[in-house]
Amino acid sequence: MTQQAPPGSAGPAGPEEHPRGTAHRFTAADGTPLTYHVYGTDTATPGTPPVVLHHGFVADTFVNWVAPGIAGALTARGHRVVGLDARGHGRSGKPHDPAAYGEAAMARDLRQLFDVLGADRVHLAGYSMGAVVSLLAAVEDERVTRLVVGGVGAGVVEVGGLDTRALPPGSVIAALTAEDPSTVPAEAAGFRALADAVGADRAALAAHAAAVHRAALPLSAITASTLVIAGDEDPLAVRPAVLADAIPGARLHTVPGDHLTAVRDPGFVSALTGFLAGDRPGPAGRRVGVDGR
Repeated sequence: MTQQAPPGSAGPAGPEEHPRGTAHRFTAADGTPLTYHVYGTDTATPGTPPVVLHHGFVADTFVNWVAPGIAGALTARGHRVVGLDARGHGRSGKPHDPAAYGEAAMARDLRQLFDVLGADRVHLAGYSMGAVVSLLAAVEDERVTRLVVGGVGAGVVEVGGLDTRALPPGSVIAALTAEDPSTVPAEAAGFRALADAVGADRAALAAHAAAVHRAALPLSAITASTLVIAGDEDPLAVRPAVLADAIPGARLHTVPGDHLTAVRDPGFVSALTGFLAGDRPGPAGRRVGVDGR
């Protein structure tokens, strides 16, 4: 079971050694305690911006970024990696009021983390919910110089966030609040299973599901070099080229897999690490698929 940061945590606190990285805490503007995990401090290449990672819904830094080997691949390339457990998730605070949630609130948390880190430049990667959060942060904050968003597609442009046409918030809430997991809506069963597997606070997750972002994102304002990565069978990332085309200069890379498996594909890891290292995912001006064409 994941652990929650102590409710009394306040201000930037001292580090806590933990198998999932060195955990640090700070307090969000609304008083919610937040935990972030740091990897690769001793091996980071001097002058390299930190890579900040924001996970998807129900997951946490460990589930989304450490277990698939992504954090390790980044530290092996000389990056200092910082993973934020979003409010309601992992070891961060878990209020049950929907007013405390929404990707815009999480984007404010992310930008506050940049302040806590004292970073004048960051590379940022987000998956699913974290992709929407990262896009919102990049719109507002020019400290984001490289951006990777995965697990999202045309829904960001057409409905303002995760594709609620494929996964209605009502289905997610029903799945998370059902007493009997066998009765949950089929389209949200995977999220309920993951929530049970990681010992998540389902009431907190349901509160976020009630507050998901549904407003237009000014994607044309993003100045960061951007890579969109999508699984070719991901129902929440259909037509990802629509998203890539809406972000100035963005590139697109597709990998095999659905919403829960694409992030574990070796092609996802190599595309993300290569892009953040400054490598091109393909020749200039071309959008690259899994086969490189």
